[in-house]
Amino acid sequence: MGRFRHFISVVILLIASTVGLRFLFEYIFALPIAASAEAGPIDTLFNGHYWMIAFLFSLIMVFMIYSVFVFRRQDDDETDGPHIHGNTKLEVGWTIIPLFVVLGFGVWGAVTLNEITRPKEGEMTVNVTGKQWIWNFSYPEQDNLGSGELVLPVGRTTVLKMNADDVIHSFWVPEFRVKQDLVPGRETTLRITPTQIGSYKLRCAEICGLNHTLMEADVRVVSDADFQAWVEEKSAAPAFAEMTPEQRGAFWASAEGFGCVACHSQDGTPGVGPTWKGLYSHEVELADGSTTTADDTYITTAIYDPNAQVVSGFNPNIMPQNYRDQFATREQEVESAEAIDLDIAADLIAFIKTLQ
Repeated sequence: MGRFRHFISVVILLIASTVGLRFLFEYIFALPIAASAEAGPIDTLFNGHYWMIAFLFSLIMVFMIYSVFVFRRQDDDETDGPHIHGNTKLEVGWTIIPLFVVLGFGVWGAVTLNEITRPKEGEMTVNVTGKQWIWNFSYPEQDNLGSGELVLPVGRTTVLKMNADDVIHSFWVPEFRVKQDLVPGRETTLRITPTQIGSYKLRCAEICGLNHTLMEADVRVVSDADFQAWVEEKSAAPAFAEMTPEQRGAFWASAEGFGCVACHSQDGTPGVGPTWKGLYSHEVELADGSTTTADDTYITTAIYDPNAQVVSGFNPNIMPQNYRDQFATREQEVESAEAIDLDIAADLIAFIKTLQ
């Protein structure tokens, strides 16, 4: 009867501890709202892990603490404890049962991974480019529409085809739960089916350099009608031939262009590179102690050969060295499409002149 009483007491304590710890985990490790179809099975898998962690922790601690208080040696007890050499059945049990539990979780995880990554009918494609330290999105099914924010229609699966221009980045929207690295020289994919209309934040989850913490982008999930309206609005934007050099320069500097704003602020805020506010025609102190005037020649050189005249207080080898080739390729594309002469460096300089 005594053993049965101990057994019942331990079971009750084990259940109470497991349930209590599970709710404590829910408070400590609270997840953001689930805003995608993929979040459901992932959260269920999380929940299974939390229950198992709570149970295993309780299984150890309840037996240990119960033994310490209930079976402690009495003050007048000088006898030796019983000599126990082991229990074969118990040892086999605690080897075989955890093995099958781990295998079960492995199969569960594999099934979940297959479910959230398999192609879906009617999915939309968005090309994602990550580079220090900015995100860029293009929509091939919408005439290669470009955007600095990710806009997705609710309820429709979107396959993200992702590439990195420089180092490893990682696409992560916590509310969507799924995460995927962007690897230079290799295209990776990620599927998302948004279920909640709203605004979210895309973060880079892989340390990628000095401005890693600022590598964010807005994500909007909208209705089908609002998505079509957004596409039409973006498509109706003026052609480059209809824009002033200052307007084109602002576009080239944005995330949709070459992402200059990732390093160069427009409001005087310090960044990885010098701010553009008040830059043009002002004296610039260089790393070698000399000074120069930030005129057209200086800025053009800074774009095409950024290590030639490094500004004091800033590091070399941060800015990409191939903007001459990037600009030439983009200029050729636009000139072929719109039959205009284009000079992206001159457009950027025209924009910088407005930031006084």
